[in-house]
Amino acid sequence: GKFYFLRMSYPAAIARLQTLVDRYPLYSGADQALFMIGQAHEAEIEVIRKNARLNEVYKGKMIEGQIKEAAEAYDRIIKRYPAMDRAVDAKARLEALHQPVPRPTRAMLEQNKKEEASRRVTGSLASTMATFEKHPDVARASRVGEPPLVDPTPITPRDVIVNMTAAGMNAGGAGNTVSVERTSGPIAPNEAAPRSDTPNSPTTNPAPDAAVATPPATAELKPAPADPNELKPNVDPDPNALPPLQQSNQLDSSASSTSAPTKNEEMADISSSKKKKKKGLSKLNPF
Repeated sequence: GKFYFLRMSYPAAIARLQTLVDRYPLYSGADQALFMIGQAHEAEIEVIRKNARLNEVYKGKMIEGQIKEAAEAYDRIIKRYPAMDRAVDAKARLEALHQPVPRPTRAMLEQNKKEEASRRVTGSLASTMATFEKHPDVARASRVGEPPLVDPTPITPRDVIVNMTAAGMNAGGAGNTVSVERTSGPIAPNEAAPRSDTPNSPTTNPAPDAAVATPPATAELKPAPADPNELKPNVDPDPNALPPLQQSNQLDSSASSTSAPTKNEEMADISSSKKKKKKGLSKLNPF
């Protein structure tokens, strides 16, 4: 028989997964799709490092671009799907890549929790009966949220490759191109070569007094001498005495209260939002 070997095509995987999450943001596996996008970009980093035909500057720029793309995928998991399982894994990958870890808003955390709570789990009997039905299983579909009414432009593998190579093309900066400026009119004659015995003109070398202005003298600040008539206590200070009360500024407190974020804009922690996974034989229980 014939054997077919499949080659890992990371740009094709990235294009399909990115189109999936852009077109269906309420997909129950959106966090997993975004995590796979980040993993594909990290795998591309190893492919670039092993490519001996690329120079080091080109490699460095391409690797920086792939790290940025992977971080954007992990960021999207934390910001958009903080209540799903891959949020904590995305945080770990960002820390491994030495990238800043964002925090989701409390409003987005509550919205994602409602989306997850609205999904249903298909039991064994329902899975068996679904074989004889003519419509797909929509139990895992979210009953909360509005899907996009206009499909975004799908991403192709060529788009991924173009974006990948564009970062390497900018390795030399904007100074790779040379422009020529044309001038019209008569050309001025060349100036005579300077000689060592030519005296300097007074206009070219101004006097030092005229060239540099002397800065005005500033008075030096000195601490005031101690007053010999100052009254001082003749008892030792109490070590158990409380420090004096600090005066509070009412204007600062009011300004801080007005600039404080609202409840919907408060930042949340994804570690407390992750639901517990089933362990052992309880994972096989669909109910």
